[in-house]
Amino acid sequence: MTDRIRVLIVDDQELVRLGFRMVLDAEADIEVVGEAGDGAAAVAEVRRLEPDLVLMDVRMPEMDGIRATELVVALRPDTRVLVLTTFDRDEYAFGALRAGASGFLLKDARPAELADAIRAVHRGDAVVAPRVTARLIDLAAPALEPTGRDDTVLAVLTDREREVFQLMAEGATNGEIAGRLYLSESTVKTHVGRVLRGLGLRDRVQVVILAYEIGAVKP
Repeated sequence: MTDRIRVLIVDDQELVRLGFRMVLDAEADIEVVGEAGDGAAAVAEVRRLEPDLVLMDVRMPEMDGIRATELVVALRPDTRVLVLTTFDRDEYAFGALRAGASGFLLKDARPAELADAIRAVHRGDAVVAPRVTARLIDLAAPALEPTGRDDTVLAVLTDREREVFQLMAEGATNGEIAGRLYLSESTVKTHVGRVLRGLGLRDRVQVVILAYEIGAVKP
């Protein structure tokens, strides 16, 4: 049996935490190792428990999820953060993505979607459906602050890798990229890895954010 994915649940509502725990406790490959009710407690628990993944709420007292995400990623780069959002209200959750979170999960997600999201992020896919992240960033694009970067940052990529970068930024899955570029999925996976390493990015979420910042994708 493979090692289970160790998850820390962070939300200021006890009933929400209980609901997530009940769902995840039913999954053979996922283990809830702890809970926290605010960002400061989350950082302390990450330091103590060293989880594989944190389910992070955004709106919390004491310390919000954005600041907590930043501290968690700095403390343990190998710990992934999956942001919990209400989709239509938490546009500022994009601050958590910039802080290093690996994706979004809707709070009203079905149990199977929750488990699948955790598995996807844990294996490095970053988001369950890349186009969902693209759509979320599209909705919140007006709130993204200019960084002064332009497309010269892509100079480190080959022509093929730039094509892959563009399709990733548009929310295409590996399978869709393979179909568009007439490549095998294994070849696409290799290109995706080179794009991430070449640009110094953690995952697809940061690819989408960078694409908006440099104008490769527009709202």
